[in-house]
Amino acid sequence: MRQGKNESQLDVMRHSASHVLAVAVKSLFKDVKFAIGPTIEEGFYYDFDLSGKTLSSEDLPKIEAKMQEIIKANLKIEREELSIKDALARVKGQIYKEELIKDLEKEGEKKVSFYTIGDIFDDLCLGPHVKSTKEIGPFKLLRVSGAYWRGDEKNKMLQRIYGTAFETQKELDEYLKILEEAEKRDHRKIGKDQELFMIDKTVGMGLPMWFPKGALIWRIMEDFWYQEHLKNGYDLVRSPHIGSQALWEKSGHWNFYRDSMYSPIEVDDEKYLLKPMNCPFHVTLYNSRPRSYRELPIRWAECGTVYRYEKSGELSGLTRVRGFTQDDAHIVCAKSQVEAELKRVVDFITYMLSTFGFKEYNVYLSLRDPKNKDKYAGNDEGWEFTEDVLEKVAKQNKLNYIREVGEAAFYGPKLDFKIKDCLGREWQCSTLQFDFNLPERFSMRFINDEGKEEQPYMLHRALFGSFERFIGVLIEHYAGAFPVWLSPVQVKILPVSDKFLEYSLEVKSQLNLQSVRVELDDTAESLGKKIRSGEQQKVPYLLIIGEKEVNTKQVAVRQRGNGDLGPQDVAEFMTHIKNEILNRK
Repeated sequence: MRQGKNESQLDVMRHSASHVLAVAVKSLFKDVKFAIGPTIEEGFYYDFDLSGKTLSSEDLPKIEAKMQEIIKANLKIEREELSIKDALARVKGQIYKEELIKDLEKEGEKKVSFYTIGDIFDDLCLGPHVKSTKEIGPFKLLRVSGAYWRGDEKNKMLQRIYGTAFETQKELDEYLKILEEAEKRDHRKIGKDQELFMIDKTVGMGLPMWFPKGALIWRIMEDFWYQEHLKNGYDLVRSPHIGSQALWEKSGHWNFYRDSMYSPIEVDDEKYLLKPMNCPFHVTLYNSRPRSYRELPIRWAECGTVYRYEKSGELSGLTRVRGFTQDDAHIVCAKSQVEAELKRVVDFITYMLSTFGFKEYNVYLSLRDPKNKDKYAGNDEGWEFTEDVLEKVAKQNKLNYIREVGEAAFYGPKLDFKIKDCLGREWQCSTLQFDFNLPERFSMRFINDEGKEEQPYMLHRALFGSFERFIGVLIEHYAGAFPVWLSPVQVKILPVSDKFLEYSLEVKSQLNLQSVRVELDDTAESLGKKIRSGEQQKVPYLLIIGEKEVNTKQVAVRQRGNGDLGPQDVAEFMTHIKNEILNRK
């Protein structure tokens, strides 16, 4: 178990680098209006209004050079406090800073802080900062993008410059190498190159469509998901894509979650909403008749497509979309069953993640803020019990978890699993969440062993998180070179010429009968081009068939990553590949 850390010295240095970036932009461009310049997980950014000037990547080297000058000048960075009145006078004409100061005044602040770099620049900022510019380590500006002021599409589009900084050049170089590798693995590029999926503005942004190969990956995953859930004691349910507004009012989503929901659809004077979640439907199914303790635990699972409003600037390939399919399940159980059910889910999550090749992950235990209990549904007894049992299970399973006080949803504590891909990047996928809200709002009950009504505990959980996001992560983790069992095309047969088509078709038929996914390249291209094409498509096995193979009734095998494996009997190759598929290697 690890505790969350406070702002590190590296964060402080990066924050100071963002201010130096602002100084550089001010010295290079006229009529600059400054917005904000915070640190982010792996660097910093600053937003600017450049009065019509559009920045590009070609501007970054000269901005970097100016930043180097400022850093080498070893200018002092000093803090100063001003009254609201004096602060507004200082930033006169800087409309974004004026707005921020006025907001602070509304929140009851009497004074605000500024940080000055030498005598050339000062900026409204809470801090902290390094003492002088020379304390800023090696840095790099990364890219330029657009960003709405305060993330609101109704506001002006500003220009955002992203950068990063490290304490040593070696750390910076290593990070830049990871960025270069990440660019090669970008699931949007690989998805296009391998014809897995597409997103088209004519259909709607944030709404992926799947080509045959991508749809096949989805189907393989879904079939595996269903098989494993049935093995693990889940029953399958299904629910509609829309529900009446009254349902979402009862669940509380209409009040608490409205900003992420789409506008109502009117049908016969009744209002319906695209579902953002599956939970209220599963609860309604549970409440369809009286329940006994003998039926518990109930485990209901569904691959349900949900729809949530995301701002256009926040959409990103498959990892941030507007319509996605959750691999959802809800567990309804008695208090005495909670611990065992949690452990089952944690074991299930770790099994699924490892099967898809994710051995490393961090777990975040989100707890309520004990100083603001009024923000949360449920009572003290329920929260204390569920938080304690979540932590107990995390310890028993030896999870590498971080306690995050105040990060729980209003309706319950949770465990979030963030997997690490081959580049060490974290991705939020699996989650396990208690819910005190829906059982109370929908009056969920069961008859206990004393013949009395009792409110059950309800657990939400998802293993992938969503199919779209998980597939996007898989593409980047494997750089499109999926393991054999998951690959949409497992084998490609390459006849040297048309003379060997007949035997090639025989081999294809034999593989098809064994449920091996196989394609035949019967184009008129040279063998070299066929091999290069198969390798570019990341096909796990290429089978080359020429005169020798026809005469010996064999195939020449090339394996992705290992090259030429030499000749093999067809039966021998089939035994090998079926073993790989069966064991999901």
